[in-house]
Amino acid sequence: MAKLLIYTRKPIDNIHYDNRLAYSVHLAISDDGVKYTALNHNSGVLFPKATENEDGSLNPKCLKSPRIIKENGTYRIIAIRTDGEGEKDPESEGKFIEFYTADFVTYEENSLKDMTDAAAYAFNEKISLSMIDVKDIEGCVPESITDISDQVKEKLLNVFTTPRNIGIDVPMAIKVSSAYELNNLKITLRYSDGSTARKSVKWKLDNVDFYTPGEYEIEGEIEVPHFEFPIMFDRADPCIGRWNGRYYFIATNDADENHTLYIRESDTIEGLLHAEEHLLLDSSTYPEIKGLLWAPEFHVINNTLYIFHAATPGHFFEEESCIMELKKGGNPIKKEDWSRPVRIVKADGSNICEAGKEITLDMTEFEFNDDHYVIWSQRQFLPKDLGAWLYIAKINPQNPMMLASEPVVLSKPDYGWGNNHTFVEEGPFALYKGDKLFITFSAAAVDTSYVVGLLSINKGDDPLIPSNWTKKGYPILTSRSVPGEYGTGHNAFVTDSEGNIWNTYHARPGTEGPRSSGIRRVHFNIYGEPVLDMTEEIDVAEEFKHFKTKLILS
Repeated sequence: MAKLLIYTRKPIDNIHYDNRLAYSVHLAISDDGVKYTALNHNSGVLFPKATENEDGSLNPKCLKSPRIIKENGTYRIIAIRTDGEGEKDPESEGKFIEFYTADFVTYEENSLKDMTDAAAYAFNEKISLSMIDVKDIEGCVPESITDISDQVKEKLLNVFTTPRNIGIDVPMAIKVSSAYELNNLKITLRYSDGSTARKSVKWKLDNVDFYTPGEYEIEGEIEVPHFEFPIMFDRADPCIGRWNGRYYFIATNDADENHTLYIRESDTIEGLLHAEEHLLLDSSTYPEIKGLLWAPEFHVINNTLYIFHAATPGHFFEEESCIMELKKGGNPIKKEDWSRPVRIVKADGSNICEAGKEITLDMTEFEFNDDHYVIWSQRQFLPKDLGAWLYIAKINPQNPMMLASEPVVLSKPDYGWGNNHTFVEEGPFALYKGDKLFITFSAAAVDTSYVVGLLSINKGDDPLIPSNWTKKGYPILTSRSVPGEYGTGHNAFVTDSEGNIWNTYHARPGTEGPRSSGIRRVHFNIYGEPVLDMTEEIDVAEEFKHFKTKLILS
């Protein structure tokens, strides 16, 4: 039977691993009860929620001394709740926090409980370090160990390790009647969690005469588009859109301190990397549009192309969500074919928030249950900084410049990974899978703390009711997900002509590097959830890139 270790970590510093990350529950697994392997890139998976004040502001929390108590086929995790820096928390004095879980993937957080003799005994119990090997787990502070079933072990490995390519399903013979039919055939690749992906193939057909029926031995090579990080320096909040069969790239321009937006056009996603840049918008063309041109996104609504972005008429505290419309028959790379940016307002024409005290940014649009919605980030700075929260509202697709319902607070940065260095949730973007809608968003400061979180809702549920959404308790993309990429966040998705979904995001090439754009294929694990850290070498293993089979021409 496998063993599961829960542990906290020793904080490193505020760049590599902060207190609000280290003082959380981490997981490691062992088959022999001695040598343990960290899960989830040695990052926390269980964080206590912040408490909320009357004005909506948050009090961040961490935890220490987590202990596992197994009972009736489920598990309780009890811990000492601390403040956001791991210090004594006056709100938690004489109490402990309790979580329930059946699989160590999802948790139910209960209210604080008064300390009992049994709980005090559990917190004082120490595990023997001489019996376990955690030397390969950086910063590990072992806390508690329990037995887990094979089913729980399998789920933990499937969820908290990145799926890797372990096989390929190549037919012994492929029967086609034309080269076109062969070139449209896809091959299935298998992954370590039981998931699969269909891949295009580049065929070597020098010996094949498609005008002569018969059997031929052919070689195939799985097509793996190569995108080396970064694909572009000084480009943050990247977004790729499709319009009339072509691809377009746009991003926040950090190279000139966010005073311009440039657009690129290509027949392929790969072609965008070296395509010419065309100036779309700057901070001097219109008197009401100045600096801080942030987070542009393409959205197609009612067969019309729009760009949502944020801008200010002058000051930082006047930053607001805006929209531009491509005129009918217009060319996206020509700035004169775009409408003047206008501020998005409420249904009565009033501003979404009070300029000079609050800002809105990162507005995204999506269709769900046959209605259209927007989600954005909104931050009150005065009279008190409440942090950036996610809001949602319905819009009328005939007039996307105006909200069609009152804004609703969807989510706040209530976990340590979301309020690390600052209280921020921003950069939402929609992703569909079957009957579920996912919303990725970014959280924490725009430094090495920056991460990607995940919200989800089932088809048919009302998205304007916050309780209908599920928020994952840990981020799905962090500075620990892919070596050399720090502060990963503010992502967007695009589906290519073959049905592959690509994630565009920004990260820093080194802790002091500039925000720069990256792109990676989105995989869905065996549970139908998005995987954003599947790098090219584990997406398609070298041993499965090339294969041979028999071609039968009829």
